[in-house]
Amino acid sequence: MNVLFVVIGGFVVFGLASRYYGGWVARRVGIDPSNPTPAVRINDGQDYVPTRTSVVFAHHFSSIAGAGPIIGPTLAAIYGFVPAVMWVVLGGIFIGAVHDFTALFASMREGGKSMAEIAHKSMGRAGFALFLLFTIIMIVLITAVFLKLTATALTSMWPLEKLQLDVSQTLLKTQVRDGTAMAQIGGIASTSVIVVTALAPFMGYLFYRRRIRTSLAYVLGAILCSTSVYCGISFPIQIEPFTWMLIISVYVLFAAGAPVWLILQPRDFINSQILYGGMLLMLCSLVTGGFGGLSIRFPSFNLDGGLEHLGVIWPMMFITIGCGAISGFHCLVSSGTTSKQCNGEQQAKRIGFDGMLLECVLALFVLLAIGSALGFEDYRTVVWEEGNPVLGFALAAGRLVNDGFGFVPVALGTVFGILMLEGFLVTTLDSAVRLNRYLFEELWDLIFEQPPAFMRKYWFNAGLSVALMWVLASSNAATSIWPVFGSSNQLLAALALLVVSTWLLNRGTTPWFTLIPAAFMMATTLYSLVLLMQRHFPAGNYMLVAAECILMLLALGVIGIALKTYARKRALPASPATAGGD
Repeated sequence: MNVLFVVIGGFVVFGLASRYYGGWVARRVGIDPSNPTPAVRINDGQDYVPTRTSVVFAHHFSSIAGAGPIIGPTLAAIYGFVPAVMWVVLGGIFIGAVHDFTALFASMREGGKSMAEIAHKSMGRAGFALFLLFTIIMIVLITAVFLKLTATALTSMWPLEKLQLDVSQTLLKTQVRDGTAMAQIGGIASTSVIVVTALAPFMGYLFYRRRIRTSLAYVLGAILCSTSVYCGISFPIQIEPFTWMLIISVYVLFAAGAPVWLILQPRDFINSQILYGGMLLMLCSLVTGGFGGLSIRFPSFNLDGGLEHLGVIWPMMFITIGCGAISGFHCLVSSGTTSKQCNGEQQAKRIGFDGMLLECVLALFVLLAIGSALGFEDYRTVVWEEGNPVLGFALAAGRLVNDGFGFVPVALGTVFGILMLEGFLVTTLDSAVRLNRYLFEELWDLIFEQPPAFMRKYWFNAGLSVALMWVLASSNAATSIWPVFGSSNQLLAALALLVVSTWLLNRGTTPWFTLIPAAFMMATTLYSLVLLMQRHFPAGNYMLVAAECILMLLALGVIGIALKTYARKRALPASPATAGGD
């Protein structure tokens, strides 16, 4: 099949979904542009900062689109091209976009409260405690897997021959390994990440102190991105993975306590230029390549291969592709940072629903790049034998750009592919550790009537988050943690949909559009946890087995409380609708 058919079909379906289904959901929940948002009401200059739509969208999109919509589809492609694409499109529209939008809207209506706090209001103290503990464990898993992937990607190398470069080339720095000249792909990304991070406060100063125009900010962001890439190609930094894990851990510990305008927002804004540029370059490559006859070369179905590496297609493919279809982490971003920056309720649909659909577009591009440009044998070697899905995607992107624009070397396209992803691994770590810091603060308030003073300090809660992340990452491979993270991530999304459903029910709306997706994801994720325990226990990986058992027990507790709450509310006399009616 020609890639153009998939590209055009995807854009038409997502466009219709945004206009009609997204608009319908917005009317159901009761969007009101006249309602002042938490950012406008509180505006403390630290966490609550009313921000322009384009900037909030860039922060939100770069946070949710970090590595998930690239790593997940790259891994799930082992099942074949068709099932992965179908889940991205249908799951993204009817489950993922609804989840992100309703979580963001509920948080905005509740004063920027986290999803755990909304669970407290909707399901009581017990529901709050269980949801809080579940979320903390899930974030530890996501930060652990992203820390491991980051360290692996920043040290990636690939033979010059497979990048179609001669040993005499001068484009990339090389290193000889076992007699083979290897390009320092990861070293370029390392330098770029350092440059972007160092320049983020400067961009933040221009945004919030000098109030520069958004158009000028985009130009400056593009210049800073280009500068970081040039520095990376000229001066690649090659550091051992363990050292990178240590450096990144120290960085996120500091970033978790800095004002959002100083590092988090400007860094996300700069990185978003690479992501937007990468998506545009991939789109142009697919269009030009499609006109040139570029077709899907991957197997349409490869269920036996998927069974060998990940397990049966249901539920394992549905939890492997997380952020590209639905992700519980998105509700944490929506209710943790994004809801505190929106300056109008109308932003909720644009950022929540449409932001998720744009992420689905990215996941679709990833599948098209892998399916059309990366040979199946190279895919299996890099992604599954070497355990480096980041490099697998980068190679696919490089070959896709070369197929679309013959004058662009495979090596240069590969560099851009890894840069497109690498900054967002660190960006997701930034946001996730900050979110876990908030959640630990809420946990101490729940446990202690008067928490000790040191438990209120950001360095204690952020330090605890970083320490747990480090222990799990240093003792497990990324490909081992990813399925457990995927299950917990998707289960968190199901729980968030349950919480939003009870919240909407309390406001007079019958929330079948959130309850049906919640039920499907519950069944999918609980079954996947059972299968993962059956795999990890005989292998002696008791740390992951313990995490899976705890996650399942906490989730069942939340489900029980939600069902009890729902039954109680249905038994009460109907109250006037306040959120869009029935």
